[in-house]
Amino acid sequence: MSLSEFYSGMRKGFPIALGYLPIAIAFGLLAKIVGLSIQSSILMSAVVFAGASQFIALNLLLAETNHWQIIFTVLIINLRHFLMSAFISQRINKKSRKLLPLLAFGITDETFSLISLNLHTNNNLSFVLGINLSAYIGWVAGTVIGVAVGKGLPVIVQTSMGIALYVMFIGLLIPGIKKSKEKLAVSLIAVGINSYLYWGPALISSLNKGWKIMITVVITCTLGSLIFKGVTNNE
Repeated sequence: MSLSEFYSGMRKGFPIALGYLPIAIAFGLLAKIVGLSIQSSILMSAVVFAGASQFIALNLLLAETNHWQIIFTVLIINLRHFLMSAFISQRINKKSRKLLPLLAFGITDETFSLISLNLHTNNNLSFVLGINLSAYIGWVAGTVIGVAVGKGLPVIVQTSMGIALYVMFIGLLIPGIKKSKEKLAVSLIAVGINSYLYWGPALISSLNKGWKIMITVVITCTLGSLIFKGVTNNE
């Protein structure tokens, strides 16, 4: 494991960590409202480490949903992580196979986006783990702040936290698509597919959010690999 590559990955992932802070603070605040203890709230972020799933789990707990239903719902939402982890594991340096479970645990939508944009320049596992650790620290630290001092934040700050996730996605996406027409095309394909799944026929739009994301990822990656096969092979 290369420490220099690891630290480089941590620096690269620092913006994600900063972006996670307000969202994780919002999660910690909501967890207190739902009635979770400080320990349970922090443990959920430390063990689950999946923002959308954690917010949905809190909503289901608030609705007094059966625990097995909560587990199944979270599993469906997180199925996309299998695809993202498999994609990255096949493209990084294979020398440190024993650390691949750590890679899979640390993959989120945002780290996957950042890692994917940098795979052609750095496919070192240490670099990937550094990005993941930065994001992890940001998420857990934000949760700690949220459960500790979240209620003391001004109302306008609390209500604006949710938009930070979208801003972070845009910040990750724009540098990549500015340099590559192929990435821009794939991004537009993903937007089109996801929009159809949300606003299409009732049978499709009624699908669980997790299934919509997974279907979008599968179709977009398939079309992207077929349309831009020569480009991906060169990278």
